[in-house]
Amino acid sequence: MGFTDTVRERVGLPLRETFARWTGHTELAEQLRQERENAAFFRESLSELENRMREPGYVHLTALAEREFSREGLADITAVVRVMAIKNPLIKRGLALRASYVWGQGVQVTARAAGQRDRQGRRLQDVNTVIQGFLDDPGNRRAFSSQQARQELERALGTDGNLFFPLFTSPRTGRVQIRTVPWDEIVEVITNPEDSSEPWYYRREYWIDRRDIESGGVITERRSAIYPALGYRPKIRPRRIATVTGGKADVMWDAPILHVSVNRPLGSRWGIPDAYAAVDWANAYREFLTDWARLVKSLSRFAWRFTSKGSKQAAARARLAAAPARDTVTGDPQYAGATALGTPDMVLEAIPKSGATIDSDSGRPLAAMTAAALDVPVTMLLGDPGQTGARAVAETLDQPTELAMQMRRELWTDVQRTIYDYVIDQSVKAPMGMLKGAVTVDEDGQEVVTLRGVTERTIDIVWPDLDDVDQGQLIKAIVEADSTQYLPPLIVLRQLLQALKVRDVDEILARVTDDNGEFVAPKANAGQQAVDRFRRGEDPAAAFGGGDSPPARPDQPRRDERRPPRGEKDPVSV
Repeated sequence: MGFTDTVRERVGLPLRETFARWTGHTELAEQLRQERENAAFFRESLSELENRMREPGYVHLTALAEREFSREGLADITAVVRVMAIKNPLIKRGLALRASYVWGQGVQVTARAAGQRDRQGRRLQDVNTVIQGFLDDPGNRRAFSSQQARQELERALGTDGNLFFPLFTSPRTGRVQIRTVPWDEIVEVITNPEDSSEPWYYRREYWIDRRDIESGGVITERRSAIYPALGYRPKIRPRRIATVTGGKADVMWDAPILHVSVNRPLGSRWGIPDAYAAVDWANAYREFLTDWARLVKSLSRFAWRFTSKGSKQAAARARLAAAPARDTVTGDPQYAGATALGTPDMVLEAIPKSGATIDSDSGRPLAAMTAAALDVPVTMLLGDPGQTGARAVAETLDQPTELAMQMRRELWTDVQRTIYDYVIDQSVKAPMGMLKGAVTVDEDGQEVVTLRGVTERTIDIVWPDLDDVDQGQLIKAIVEADSTQYLPPLIVLRQLLQALKVRDVDEILARVTDDNGEFVAPKANAGQQAVDRFRRGEDPAAAFGGGDSPPARPDQPRRDERRPPRGEKDPVSV
């Protein structure tokens, strides 16, 4: 509170209140008194809140946050989460559910430009062949595009919160090979001094085991390397950069890194694992079930209550301690069905269970907190709808969960689109690349790659619906839309194949598409195709399997000439 406000509250208001009472304005004086008391109350409340934030509990919490969310603290967190993802059933199932929601039905990736002709007869470049070649590369499938790789990457976001993709690029052919760098090996992010949200370099510290072929011994070496961030291409590119450890590290300019992070606080350089918020509650639920099992086991120790007089206790104790009779055939102890013999003053009765009933569902709120932290329904996390639920409840994906999974899909869409754009750019920039175009520099100093001619670089990334839509109703809607005669046949066919969940839709569409990009029915008349070719000035015999294909434009290589030369070595795997 400023000096003027203090003088007004402590001097001005009391004087005005006194003057009002002296002049007979009682109502005004009462309002001034209430205003002075309210100001004092709010001042005391604010002071109390400020003092409360200085209590040891809050000070310890803020200090703990600074320690946990540092690079070293996050390394400790990821180590714990990785173990919990393997050992704890709730964390394991929660991460598996998230991966299933995102990648369980796959994704279709196609480029619109597939070497066909546009409506003006101009041939487009085959961008789709470049993208499919990148996805079908064995190394890329192992690290990025196979179903197993996608599941492992989604799981890594849940346990590490960070993914690093180096894109090894051949300057001659433009071939791109993607790999992953473990989160533990990236120790520093070097950013723009004026903008901490713009990464420039990533410093990697790692160990390699080099085996001696002759002796069989293993030599461990420490390596250090610096990778530029994807999209950072300064005018001056040094070969080596000094590090904070005092040495220098090589800069891998042909392997820029794409950093993918989740749950990253604003202004931070690192992401936080998805399962971090669920670890404590999953552990609490495990402890609850452990205690419940221990209690039930302890209660099962005593099943009978034997009452007798003091003179008979020794004989009763000896009889209870005696071994049970054994079966004459198998020799097994006969615990069940034994006969109790005693005098009339001895009483043997079962212990009542009414006062010893422990409900295991009492720990369900702990499991619900775990499910909330992982953004999955508790019914699916436990695989049980509960006492008041139904099977439909356990199998229904609610809207908040659906939106959360859709957001993760959008994240992967952005990641894939960024990588595919880089693949297209490198194919254009390489002298022996499959695509042709121009490279310019905008006013901000950023490279802009454009394809030659009218070829578009649009890539369609199509995810199946998360909802369990009736397939028959969906196909019926597509057929009714086709009956309006407003949709192109290729669009209708694409929608039908996607509704039927057919894989490799682009390959099927290529079989029913002519050189002009028009739809050709599988049972179309060959004579009509010959007439169409004659009208376009092409060889009609090609419709019957003969003749010559139309010559390619000078700026467009033939399909059999677009393959890069073999024998090129793969980049060193990281």
